[in-house]
Amino acid sequence: MATVPDIKQTVLIEAPIQKVWELVSKGEAIGSWFMPNDLVAEEGHEFHIQSPFGPSPCKVLEVEPPHRLTFSWDTEGWYVEFLLKEIDGNTEFTLIHGGWKDSEEIVGKAQRSAAEIRETMNGGWAGIVQKLRRVATNE
Repeated sequence: MATVPDIKQTVLIEAPIQKVWELVSKGEAIGSWFMPNDLVAEEGHEFHIQSPFGPSPCKVLEVEPPHRLTFSWDTEGWYVEFLLKEIDGNTEFTLIHGGWKDSEEIVGKAQRSAAEIRETMNGGWAGIVQKLRRVATNE
């Protein structure tokens, strides 16, 4: 039994940390680079992300402005963490998608194995963090 490794995507964004924080901690702003949602960055806030498989229930777990936002995602035990670090006036943004189960376990909504879903989502997240970079730098 092999647990699926966390997805980790890091990108350097040529924008101040506060600007990037605004883009990753407000529901409407997140919709511009990720998916529609009704996030409020307050610990314990329950919200939904409108994913391709339908609304995913989420809950804010940790908020440390402007450096960290963590929330549970959907019903599979997943969590998503946004980490921001200031580097010379720019922002290093890291996304972690963890909480994966055994690689052979079937993920309910998609009816595919956790390993397959992780592979698909890893590619998706890679594109999403690049979209965030473009939105933050107004490219």
